[in-house]
Amino acid sequence: MAFAAHMKNLGYTVKGSVTDAAKAARISQQGIVTFPVLIGENGVSGMPEALLSETDVLVIMIPPGLRKNTGANYALKMAHFLHHIERATIEKVILISSTAVYDDTQGVVTEKIAPKPQTNAAKQLFEVEQLFFNSPSLQASIVRFGGLFGGSRHPVRFLAGRENLSNGEAPVNLIHRDDCIGILKTIIEQDQFGHIFNAVAPSHPTKKEYYKKQAQRMQLTPPQYAHEDESTFKTVNSVHLDDLLHYSFKVALED
Repeated sequence: MAFAAHMKNLGYTVKGSVTDAAKAARISQQGIVTFPVLIGENGVSGMPEALLSETDVLVIMIPPGLRKNTGANYALKMAHFLHHIERATIEKVILISSTAVYDDTQGVVTEKIAPKPQTNAAKQLFEVEQLFFNSPSLQASIVRFGGLFGGSRHPVRFLAGRENLSNGEAPVNLIHRDDCIGILKTIIEQDQFGHIFNAVAPSHPTKKEYYKKQAQRMQLTPPQYAHEDESTFKTVNSVHLDDLLHYSFKVALED
């Protein structure tokens, strides 16, 4: 909603989708035409044709629903949706993915390093990236967001007061909502399609350091991390945000 409202305020004609018809009606009353679209393993239902018609740029930010280990086949769902997109002759797509496609054992990574996903969730995310990026019908850019914070959302709220947490020496790979919006807007404005972007703030303090400081700033009880032997953790960096978009981050992690 924040992205849709921002683009509408800039003068773009914006429409979107949700899975529920009643919610679609409520959002449409706010000036963003919204259609019910439900993407499942058996196909796509609702009003996908209405959503996709007369669309110059499609931004896909669908939660994969893979964290709960429900056995969901996200890749199959998105293959069904891709078929509708290709039939609608949409040429430009931004697919929101995740830095989870990289495995911790890969250490420091950029877009020039191929992901080596190990978990089922990561493998499905990467499979969907490949489906869209390699479609002969589309110019697709993949945006791999780090952990999101901003507005009322901050991961430290879920960690405050907890003890004996693991991976305290791991670097954080986070991005503020304002920069998520800024990066997507810049890709559209500069017509930068056919690329992969790691969208993560350039500062990577350790979890132990960062969440302690944020908890104190928000007057919460800082989380406590267990002492662990040294391990390899991933640090996600970007070269394409600089080289292709010349993007400057709006919000630093310390802000």
